[in-house]
Amino acid sequence: MKIVVLGGGESGFGAAYLAKKKGMKVWLSDRGKIKDHYKKLLAEHNIPFEENGHDEERVMDADWVIKSPGIPKKSPIIEKIKQKGIRLSSEIEFGFEFTQAKIIAVTGSNGKTTTASLIYHILKEDGKHVALAGNIGKSFARQLADEGFDYYVLEVSSFQLDDIQNFRPYISLLLNLSPDHLDQYNYNYEEYALAKFRITENQENDNYFIYNKDDKMSRTLLEKIEIKAKKIPFSLNKTLENGGYVQGKKMKIREKNINFSMNVEDLNLVGRHNIANSLAASVAGKILNINNESIRNSLMTFQAVPHRLEPIAELDNVLYINDSKATNVNAAYYALESMSRPTIWITGGTDKGNDYSEIETLVKKKVKAIVCLGLDNDKIVNFFRDKKKFIYSTSNMKDCVEICKSVAQSGDTVLLSPACASFDLFENYQDRGEQFRQAVIG
Repeated sequence: MKIVVLGGGESGFGAAYLAKKKGMKVWLSDRGKIKDHYKKLLAEHNIPFEENGHDEERVMDADWVIKSPGIPKKSPIIEKIKQKGIRLSSEIEFGFEFTQAKIIAVTGSNGKTTTASLIYHILKEDGKHVALAGNIGKSFARQLADEGFDYYVLEVSSFQLDDIQNFRPYISLLLNLSPDHLDQYNYNYEEYALAKFRITENQENDNYFIYNKDDKMSRTLLEKIEIKAKKIPFSLNKTLENGGYVQGKKMKIREKNINFSMNVEDLNLVGRHNIANSLAASVAGKILNINNESIRNSLMTFQAVPHRLEPIAELDNVLYINDSKATNVNAAYYALESMSRPTIWITGGTDKGNDYSEIETLVKKKVKAIVCLGLDNDKIVNFFRDKKKFIYSTSNMKDCVEICKSVAQSGDTVLLSPACASFDLFENYQDRGEQFRQAVIG
């Protein structure tokens, strides 16, 4: 079988490496420049590749094309592959063909990294042989090639789910839905939401689907979609007969043969959204028969993931928080909601069809100044012009942080929570967060 992998990043290398290990004829192609680190790995494992362009004739000769999630589904090469009828899959679909392990797959507009990492932490602390993959760390396929785990916890994006055929997790989680990546889904929110729901389309009645009962779009689509998996909801707003919920100062899970409760104040994560993430992770833990004490201990010891409401310094009684992973409006909403001090809000980047009216009230209430960080800040400036007295526009991190330091007073918080993608000025959200850290602490 001839395998062509498009994209030479972590996902692409992982797929190519797994294909090579399985004795397949594999070739990797990247339209841009491949990082030296991955070129070295490809050479070490004798995987042929090209960069700075696609040899279309060779791509079209494939039996199976594995597409990296960063390649737009509307790109010309993808359209041609589909027209020719070549099987086109994501790396998680390709990896799924080679494992019998239990897969716990987490998707949603926000909270994926935190919840997947939390589930991994719960299983790891309980002594399970478990790996964390997907959009985190080493790719699923790469870890499958190197070691067989009993459990894989995967953070899964809509772009990865767009290109599945048979991928079937034992437990799937859909944390929430809010408009995101609409530029890739014809600016249609429901089309994007349906892509997220693909996480459960191959599940059977011996599988589990954990979902957010408070999420309006999830409730709407659940009325239209047939789901075979056992559905278990969680809610912050309602007491549920079955599922996870908050009652007073306790979070509880009540399900067939399952009873779990814990004081919310004992959670190591802060913010209302993280109570929801902890509930969802705990439901998954109970499905996997993790005992109550082990789950409680894990929730009490879990450390926040980098670039997600990460306190990085307190200088002159001003707290600096790195939430660079907040790449959509809903994520910024959660961050602003959790602020308890006057906030200088750093926002901006590559807009993905953002509607800032969703956070208008919170910005009025919590934010004392807005500092825009992007190549084109007009949309944000124009929206908030009449709503906030102090709005600044910057196009590099050094100037941005200098303005924040000049505006901030003792007792304030400077919050980087951009609500936009990072690609106008930075390599990725991690690069943006690290540059913020360096600019703050010098």
